[in-house]
Amino acid sequence: MTGYALAAAEHPRGALSLELKSVNSRFLDLQFRVAEELRALEPLLREAITARVARGKVDCRLSFAPGAAGAQSLDPAALESLRRIAGEAERAFPQAGPLRLGDVLRWPGVLGGPAPDAEEFRGALAALAGRAVEDLCAARAREGAKLAALLAGRVAEMRRRLAEVAPLVPEANAAYQARLAERLREALGAADDERLRAELAVFAVKTDVAEELQRLASHLEEVERTLSRGGAAGKRLDFLAQELNREANTLAAKAATQKIADCALELKLLIEQLREQVQNIE
Repeated sequence: MTGYALAAAEHPRGALSLELKSVNSRFLDLQFRVAEELRALEPLLREAITARVARGKVDCRLSFAPGAAGAQSLDPAALESLRRIAGEAERAFPQAGPLRLGDVLRWPGVLGGPAPDAEEFRGALAALAGRAVEDLCAARAREGAKLAALLAGRVAEMRRRLAEVAPLVPEANAAYQARLAERLREALGAADDERLRAELAVFAVKTDVAEELQRLASHLEEVERTLSRGGAAGKRLDFLAQELNREANTLAAKAATQKIADCALELKLLIEQLREQVQNIE
């Protein structure tokens, strides 16, 4: 499921900012972009996210802006070394221009300062991660509620299709058996009743969809129970969608009339729509 969260916190050494973005994915995929000073604390972020999120592609960005206590300053020794090197270079290349301020500031070691220790940020980052993950989960929960309502609508529509199919089956079987019996008599002439009964029995077995209709209804009830129960339900719903599709395929293969076949096709379309949305649910 998709979600977004942004949290910030002040620290004596600087400001921390944590941004979390979540998009749909069948599995949990974490991507981190962490300030170099805090790279050692990446496992803390990973633990905070995996404790609450089980599915989705989550992009985590942690930035750090040094404050007054962590401000950089010029290193006199590095400046003196650079001045000596620049003098030697100028004597060797008298036509070369003088160093610019930007060149000086980019010279390794010129800008220095107390390097922050990642461990001193651990407590602040743990609290910050807790707030950000909580906000992310709240956003995902809101989207989950909308998806649950959408899936409930699909289930209701499938129930209506099943209600349309059920009364068609006995009538369709009776009409088809009558046509089959007539064709057998025409083809075999004076066919004995035993042969007709055998052929009709085989047909009845092949076109009996009562079990498929019952299983479809049972699976739909389980989908509704799973949605009402809440929590992490994506994998279970994905499995139920596969089972629904399997029964709908069998129903279509056994359809004795075009009306039943059309209803089975509509069921398959609704199930496919359900499967697409289930991929977005944790």
